[in-house]
Amino acid sequence: MSQLLEPSTQRVGQVPPDMSKQGVDTNPTSVDRNREAKGGSPQVQATQSIIPDEVFDKYTPRRKSVMVALLSYCAFLAAISSTSTLSATPEIAAEFHTTGSIVNVSSALYILLMGLSPMVWGPLSQVIGRRIIALVNASVFLIFSIATALVPDIASFFVLRILTAIAGTSLILTGSAVISDIYRPAERGTATGWYLSGMLVGPAFGPFLSGVIVTFVSWRHIFWLQSALAGVALIGVYFILPETISHRKIDDLQGYSVKKKALHIMHMINPWRVLQLCRYPNILLTGLASSSLLWNMYGLLAPIRYVLNPRYGLDTPLQGGLFYLCPGVGYFVGTFLGGRYADYMVKEYIKKRGVRIPEDRLRSAVPFMLVIAVCILIYGWTVEMAVGGIPLTVIIMFIQGVAQLFCFPSLNAYCLDIIPGRGGEVIAANFTMRYLFATISTAVVLPAIEAIGVGWYSTITFFILVASTGGTVLTIQYGQQWREKIDARQSEKTTEADQV
Repeated sequence: MSQLLEPSTQRVGQVPPDMSKQGVDTNPTSVDRNREAKGGSPQVQATQSIIPDEVFDKYTPRRKSVMVALLSYCAFLAAISSTSTLSATPEIAAEFHTTGSIVNVSSALYILLMGLSPMVWGPLSQVIGRRIIALVNASVFLIFSIATALVPDIASFFVLRILTAIAGTSLILTGSAVISDIYRPAERGTATGWYLSGMLVGPAFGPFLSGVIVTFVSWRHIFWLQSALAGVALIGVYFILPETISHRKIDDLQGYSVKKKALHIMHMINPWRVLQLCRYPNILLTGLASSSLLWNMYGLLAPIRYVLNPRYGLDTPLQGGLFYLCPGVGYFVGTFLGGRYADYMVKEYIKKRGVRIPEDRLRSAVPFMLVIAVCILIYGWTVEMAVGGIPLTVIIMFIQGVAQLFCFPSLNAYCLDIIPGRGGEVIAANFTMRYLFATISTAVVLPAIEAIGVGWYSTITFFILVASTGGTVLTIQYGQQWREKIDARQSEKTTEADQV
């Protein structure tokens, strides 16, 4: 897997002191095995042009911070919509004369489209740029939010939720892509942590806000509020977000006929390009790690009113909505720590080796993935057995929230690091996997809890998290070897094609 590489005369371990600042790493695509066998350091062959370092200095630190704050807000907006109906499910079901399970399907479909649409938005952002996609989809998100507030029936409600999801996902993907454009690899963890705070706080605060709203007024006010927030996002994108990508692929098609240009663009945005990335075991396993975290997150959030309200004798949507604040506050607290810890871990291993290896970033996530697994097990069985009461439930949900913000910055930044120039596609593959898992979790959690209880459902989640932690450990250990082997095969195929 091609990376930012040193010249072929630069050996691993002989890295200039400022290399971590420049963001140059050794993620080699081919290694001189004979030299390594003789006791020397493997030589890295330059197979891809280096991204100019001055690209990362185009914007001042203050301007970058403002951009990250805006992107975090946009991610918050898209994510909050995925769970904003959870506290209002009974009220929506009553107005449309249907059941809560049917209304929950709309949330599952929303999350499903959040998983499928990245396969187009990721590659497209590399073709035509980040700004145009953010502008168009912020506008579309606003229009569909207004339409949802006026929806006349359940069928229209479903359709508009799906369309809103397609537009909203692009805002989340744009954030990750912009961070890869403006920050050096060793700096991305902190920036990603701040950005992800919006994306993760959103699903937790959405049900709380909707619980407050439906306690006093109609559920339709949820979408009027969402529309107002979307309007602010659109204005922010227009005035604050510039085009950050250093090279748009569409610029390579200058002089092509319209037909030929269209064919090339269709190839560039082919969703299969995203799915093919899963042939890399490290992308697959880190994708599954992210997926297990969202499986746990949506499995925890989706059934709160149906599980905790009756367990603790709570009567109103507002009372149940307060439980969503527990992980939400945890996500916010984790924002100040998780990303910085990921960058700290990278820099510590640069000091040890003299070189940055992308897999080192994942080391910061492993212990906290296990913390989340233990927390969900305790949560499930204490609720099932009615032990500990509300205080224990609140504490466990808070700890989970903090731990998630120690995991996601590492996993997201790793996706941005491993294939320079295709970060949008890699993060799209990761998002596709994670939101497909979130969809399944949202759809099955209520029926599963009704069938086997919250304790056994949490036990299943525990084993999913433990297995994905094992996959992350394997990626840390063997990720570089996997990349080298696959890139070697790809290089052989390219050579054979050139000879033909």
